[in-house]
Amino acid sequence: MNSVAAAGGLFGSPQTISKAAGGLNTAIGYRYYEDIYRQNTDHVLRQNQIYSQVAYGASNIWEIYGRIGISDLKIFDAFNSTHVLTTTSKNNFAENWKFFGTLGAKGFYPINNTFGIGAFLQGSYNFSNFTDDVAGIYNATPFLVDLKIKNLWDINFGVGVQATLPYSLKLYAGPYIYYAEADAHLTAAVPGIQSGTQKILWKNKSIAGGFLGVDIPLARGFRLNIEGQYTGRFSFGSAITYTY
Repeated sequence: MNSVAAAGGLFGSPQTISKAAGGLNTAIGYRYYEDIYRQNTDHVLRQNQIYSQVAYGASNIWEIYGRIGISDLKIFDAFNSTHVLTTTSKNNFAENWKFFGTLGAKGFYPINNTFGIGAFLQGSYNFSNFTDDVAGIYNATPFLVDLKIKNLWDINFGVGVQATLPYSLKLYAGPYIYYAEADAHLTAAVPGIQSGTQKILWKNKSIAGGFLGVDIPLARGFRLNIEGQYTGRFSFGSAITYTY
């Protein structure tokens, strides 16, 4: 689809690219994502997301979509010790490709032949846990522990305005609000890192952001979507769509 989502892609232009009489479109996309999560202190979270999507829409005003993809995860300073007697072998958490899924819907209202306004609602969930281990020394005693990030999910709602230019080029922008969180579990208590095996909640620091993008017609039903987003950290990506 030409609207591709936050934790699993881009938002895309508000107007559907499905045929007016009703039909499918598909997409493949990539997104570089950064955000700030808070757990006692702030941590930058980074993901590279690759996904495929199928969508169905009609009348140039509504569309529903689903997406499946894989993503890595990096959390900066997740293992950085705040205790003078604790030293660790590394500071950053890193894990490779795990599966995620996204479901969403959008609607569009054309003001005239050039301008329109739309809204979307979508949610994403990581099916797999992200796990990394760290070695270190506390008070002259060696340790090795695992940190597991579970139930990473988000929900997003946004409103966008769109301008349709000659040759079906679409420019769009708008604000959105969102909520994202994950559970963190450490296999043992380590002073200066985390307090132990109980659930620790990580959640996004910002509650709102903005997006800006362009949707470019190519040939034979293909389109190129390029978009940037900002929520205190900058994210960007692109997708190739095909309308059947």
